[in-house]
Amino acid sequence: MKHQPKTPSRNPAWTRDELILALNLYLECNGAFPAKGDARVQELSDLLNKFWRLQGYSGATLRNTNGVAMKLMNFRVHDPKYAELKGLKAGNKLEKEVWEEFANQPDDLKKTAQAICDIIQNPQEAEEALAPEQEIEAEAVEGQLLTHLHVRRERSKKLIAQKKKAVLENLGQLVCEACGFDFQKRYGERGAGFIECHHTKPLSDLPEERTTRLSDLALLCANCHRMIHAKRPWLSIPDLRDMIKKASQPH
Repeated sequence: MKHQPKTPSRNPAWTRDELILALNLYLECNGAFPAKGDARVQELSDLLNKFWRLQGYSGATLRNTNGVAMKLMNFRVHDPKYAELKGLKAGNKLEKEVWEEFANQPDDLKKTAQAICDIIQNPQEAEEALAPEQEIEAEAVEGQLLTHLHVRRERSKKLIAQKKKAVLENLGQLVCEACGFDFQKRYGERGAGFIECHHTKPLSDLPEERTTRLSDLALLCANCHRMIHAKRPWLSIPDLRDMIKKASQPH
């Protein structure tokens, strides 16, 4: 991936991906300020610099070790262990969101952080995940890189064609797995073969599961697919089915 070097007057704001990595280290440190020269802080600084270099950014202060260590301490604002400390700043909205989503789920956090790290360290996957042309209603709680990797895999024309073919051979029709909508029944021949695919694997599994199986894909109508991605956290297909069922019941 080639970018013109960018040296902005101010460093870019921390992204959700970066904050997930930072929170993971914060919990590893149990909220303590890292000792000077802590190798884990240097490793995170190096990783975040690589993340930004992939996007064409550089700079002497960009995610340096001092900045990384200070960012870790921002999480103390949300940590009940430090509730009585005076003088802590309020932090920002995204830090609060990441804390609320992951601080009490350390295993999920560690797995997600490792998945983000794996993408940054893999040039091919990093290029795929940082491609700019993708659109999504709401970025997943797991961050930009895993969201983009998910979207690109579920939009693979080759895989979509294979999935549709397999379902047609097995069931004889293409219907939404959430609401049962059938494009061909509604629109006739114009709707024949028309349906979208949704990748059902957990986002944190994507870097290690480099081969997408047809069983990883589900067929959805456009409306149901957008509802899954409409807000954080994304819905599972069973969750969406339950939502549709409840909404259809008389009040």
